[in-house]
Amino acid sequence: MNKCGLKIAAPNKGRLFDDMFDLFNRAGLSITKSDRKLYATTHDGNYTMVFVRTQDIPNFVNSGVADLGVTGQDVVAESCVDVEEIMELNFGSCKMVVAAKEESPVNSAEELSDNIKIATSFPNITKKYFEKLNKKIHVTEVRGATEITPKLGLADVIVDITSSGSTLKTNNLKIIAEIMTSNAVIIARPGLKQEHSEKLEAFVRAIKSALDADEKKYLMANIPRQALGEVKQIIPGLKSPTVVRLLDNDDEVAIHVVVNKKNLYENINKLKQLGATGILIMTVDQMIP
Repeated sequence: MNKCGLKIAAPNKGRLFDDMFDLFNRAGLSITKSDRKLYATTHDGNYTMVFVRTQDIPNFVNSGVADLGVTGQDVVAESCVDVEEIMELNFGSCKMVVAAKEESPVNSAEELSDNIKIATSFPNITKKYFEKLNKKIHVTEVRGATEITPKLGLADVIVDITSSGSTLKTNNLKIIAEIMTSNAVIIARPGLKQEHSEKLEAFVRAIKSALDADEKKYLMANIPRQALGEVKQIIPGLKSPTVVRLLDNDDEVAIHVVVNKKNLYENINKLKQLGATGILIMTVDQMIP
């Protein structure tokens, strides 16, 4: 294991691992993971990935076993340990909710009676939430399949995470309250910024360059020279479009510009109206202002 670079606690499986793996590759921090190994070093040799359960990552980071970690905000909140959130990522989005049976007359958490039975994988968050509501509850901690516990008579309501709510509906449950929203985040151990500020800044810059690129496209097109003023108003780019002279054609120029993905086709239509031809659209892996 690399002892010189930063150690990163990472999910060992699941959707969070897949999204993180893709992000790190786009950021130039590619790894080769073997199913038989619990760690891997990035190809540049600067970072060592330690693969553990998502729920254990905050504790690994807090204890100093790892310098950084990739996990969910819900997991960090449940762990109740001292870590610093460095960066929010653009995947792993979900919300933590209170859900009751569809036939229940209760439509909010405030309407729940005292001593109600709640099943959850997040007992700490659940207890804090209902303490704020001055509710006395009985919590049963479960690991997975939380949605089925009301049907089995183990709980009256549940506290669980959901993305679309489809699993809750399948199990005849309705959302009566939302406790928190959660995204994947990068967390750091206490004191890391002071001890390894340059290494941390380099890591954050690499990840941010890939995240920023997710919302951008690289556009190239041939444009009548006389339309350049209008083009700059439509797509200013990071500062202004790059203009390249065409061989044997003084009436047209080639423009290269970074554009927002959400406005891409609106911009293309405007460029076509100005006489643009030969439009090419390319993905952007990294973008460093």
